[in-house]
Amino acid sequence: MREELNQGLIDFLKASPSPFHATASLVQRLEAAGFQALDEREPWATEPGGRYYVTRNDSSIIAIKLGKRPPLEGGLRLVGAHTDSPCLRVKPQPELQRQGFLQLGVEVYGGALLAPWFDRDLSLAGRVTFREGGKVQSQLIDFQLPIAVIPNLAIHLNREANQGWPINAQNELPPILAQVAGDERYDFRALLADQLSREHGLNADAVLDYELSFYDTQSAAVIGLNGDFIAGARLDNLLSCFAGLQALLGSEGDETCVLICTDHEEVGSCSACGADGPMLEQVLRRVLPEGEAFVRIIQKSLLVSADNAHGVHPNYADKHDANHGPKLNAGPVIKVNSNQRYATSSETAGFFRHLCLAEEVPVQSFVVRSDMGCGSTTGPLTAGQLGVRTVDIGLPTFAMHSIRELAGSHDLAHLVKVLTAFYGAELF
Repeated sequence: MREELNQGLIDFLKASPSPFHATASLVQRLEAAGFQALDEREPWATEPGGRYYVTRNDSSIIAIKLGKRPPLEGGLRLVGAHTDSPCLRVKPQPELQRQGFLQLGVEVYGGALLAPWFDRDLSLAGRVTFREGGKVQSQLIDFQLPIAVIPNLAIHLNREANQGWPINAQNELPPILAQVAGDERYDFRALLADQLSREHGLNADAVLDYELSFYDTQSAAVIGLNGDFIAGARLDNLLSCFAGLQALLGSEGDETCVLICTDHEEVGSCSACGADGPMLEQVLRRVLPEGEAFVRIIQKSLLVSADNAHGVHPNYADKHDANHGPKLNAGPVIKVNSNQRYATSSETAGFFRHLCLAEEVPVQSFVVRSDMGCGSTTGPLTAGQLGVRTVDIGLPTFAMHSIRELAGSHDLAHLVKVLTAFYGAELF
């Protein structure tokens, strides 16, 4: 099972180079399992036992398995994650032609580790909005081939390179796509029109706009002397999206189960399709009873907010509190912060620990050093929007927000096992 899950994650990462593609990948897997699409612009007709999903902005998705047991009796079991990852986004007018090279101007999305982006084989993927036959429409594209690179400056020209230096995102990050001869000029939108034709057979009259991200073409892989690790891009947080999906599809019982994978977490989640927006509440209000019953259901529910945790790095162990250094391959991590950067309470942590003990899944705890700032997740935002009890958890990871992150190859199976149990558990 472990090897099958790890390969499934690798395949999912490959198919999901952008939040739009991640959502499309989730849709494909949900539909194969019998889930039906609900259009937010149309009336809904749902029934107990039904399986449904809703997308917004093509980059966020909520999947719901309505239980035969009324939610007013048992509450909801919710798992939350996010589809976006730090990356380099192409600017609206990106063409740069300098020193005989075609480059594209980029904007840094989220808190990316920038140095690892140099000297990687990059491709480009995302959503393009265009006009065809007078009609405005959108389509996902993925160049797949390595079409760009950001070469480092040779150490001979930067003798202080190994001492560390600030990377200027404006000047040093534009990727190189091609050499340009003489007065030859490239129109990036024309390149996108050609890609729409090659990839989808579409004849765009005009490319109107786009949301495109560069990504590393190197595939994720199980690595290490004994195959102990998974290395790959976007483990934060597509790993949790994949684990939540596997748990939802593998869950049995009569309870109502929800998987929430929203966009824009890396930039604060404040958007129409983010965790700090109205999407989840609006969807739930359309499938649950109204008024007092809705509030009672939410208060009987529990959200497991799943987002990667900081594993203790052997070269930087002093960056952790000595008693709270999660180990790779030692199970999910309960994340705690007294200042509510995580939404975990003693009750919700205790319940998750109880589940892990019952399923014989190892479990760990993380608290940031008292002299360091703490990151956050979608957990506190969803709890604040919906008023639902929440526990923040995640799998230990190295190099978080790098172009290539590292997790334990045993931990995915641990997480899927406990989330599957959670979807069928009696809540406290």
